Amino acid sequence: MSQPEARASLEIPASIDRVWQVLTALDQYGAWNPFIVKVDGGATPVLGGRLVLHVKWEQGGGASSGEVVTRVEPPGTSAALAWRFTGVLPTLGLVRAERLQTLTRLDDVRTRYESVEIFHGLLASFVPLEKVRRGFERQAEALRDAAR
Repeated sequence: MSQPEARASLEIPASIDRVWQVLTALDQYGAWNPFIVKVDGGATPVLGGRLVLHVKWEQGGGASSGEVVTRVEPPGTSAALAWRFTGVLPTLGLVRAERLQTLTRLDDVRTRYESVEIFHGLLASFVPLEKVRRGFERQAEALRDAAR
């Protein structure tokens, strides 16, 4: 049985360093990110750091989730930022997930952004997957616009 997943990918007309700068300025998400509208826990991601993400759904409403940063790999030919869902649901094995966001240098002025999250656990099929997918797409588009 396949696991539910959300993905988004697009090309951004900006350098990998510029896209990384926008992606990792967590304290600025409210200014450009329509999906994760606020991040508590630090201005920039730190490996092992704890975050609270405040998500806004496209059709209204939202949610908050505790996360721990699992990867922070600054740009070279690629870059990566990941965080893992924490709290009661993953502790009990009901819903586990890790979101991985990667940047790939296409050339000096173009970067490929990709985001993927695969959900595991007994209640994974109850994750509002279409809302999450659309949120990832909206974030990708906004990241492109903010990095220009």
